Amino acid sequence: MFKKILTTAVICLSFLSMSSFAISEDKMDMRMNMYMPGMQPDIVDTTVKLGFFTTLITAIDAAELSTTLKHEGPFTVFAPTDEAFAKLPVGTLEMLLKPENKDMLTSILTYHVVPGIYRSSRITQLSSAQTVQGKNVGIKVMGDKVMVNDAVVTLANVQASNGIIHVIDTVLLPE
Repeated sequence: MFKKILTTAVICLSFLSMSSFAISEDKMDMRMNMYMPGMQPDIVDTTVKLGFFTTLITAIDAAELSTTLKHEGPFTVFAPTDEAFAKLPVGTLEMLLKPENKDMLTSILTYHVVPGIYRSSRITQLSSAQTVQGKNVGIKVMGDKVMVNDAVVTLANVQASNGIIHVIDTVLLPE
């Protein structure tokens, strides 16, 4: 009798655990935020914790966008890695970080931000998205790669408390 009850309990628990995997990513994010309020870092702190956005964080600070990206939202950020910034022509980054070029830097950085949350499943359905800067970025799927302009999304759907981050391999430059 005890063995039968134990077997039934195991089957029920297995069914419950399997059913939780069927929850959509939107509902899962909502459940995570509901049960762990305040536990998830914002976009800026998430990029710091990931460890390969030192240059992006320096640029965000120079453009004085940290407060916005820490508190407002939700945002989708196409975040270029340190290696992406290293691909810029020699001297470009240094020039952009100068105080007299703050407006140009702000324009470039806000070109990486789309208002709202666009997970990869939604991004792949678009051909473009309007950025906070005002211009559109082009979006296309090429085989198993998602492209934002000429950048490849290398890591998608990094959740933050005020949005989502898609890691890209190239700095996006508005035309």
